[in-house]
Amino acid sequence: MNTKNLVLMALLVGVGAALYVAIPGFNGGMKPDFMLTMMFVGILLFPDKKSVFLLGLSTGVLSGLFSTFPSGFIPNVVDKFITAFVFYGLLVILKNTGKKVAAAAVLSGIGTLISGTVFLSVAIFLIGVDLPFLLLFTTVVLPAIVINVVAFVIIYPIIIGIVKRSKFETALSN
Repeated sequence: MNTKNLVLMALLVGVGAALYVAIPGFNGGMKPDFMLTMMFVGILLFPDKKSVFLLGLSTGVLSGLFSTFPSGFIPNVVDKFITAFVFYGLLVILKNTGKKVAAAAVLSGIGTLISGTVFLSVAIFLIGVDLPFLLLFTTVVLPAIVINVVAFVIIYPIIIGIVKRSKFETALSN
């Protein structure tokens, strides 16, 4: 694994963490997860198992540490890890999807849907938090999908431009 790639992944995770902390919550403190968006960008840039593992684990731990959700650490770690590998699997199945912003944005929306579903399921079933799944899904996960897709459509082309002008070796530079 290239040190420059690790630095870029760390920068993506750091920007995601800063956005995650800075964005105010809604519906009782719930907020869209921009770390998820940056994790998707990282996976699109570096679609290999080691990078997916690192991105899933690091975004999960940081999201868990900054979570305002009651007992949110474990659901965040589980959700990011599972979502990272499902997103990677979809990316492998749908080859060259990461080079098209619209297709990558749809994948980002699907990934956010998976993430929200896994997060709520783990929180309700494993942790035992007494919350209505369908209510939280419609009031938090669905708006988060829209917000993350819009953020992805804005952020991804900027990152593509920066990466193309730099000497980073990513999936987009091949």
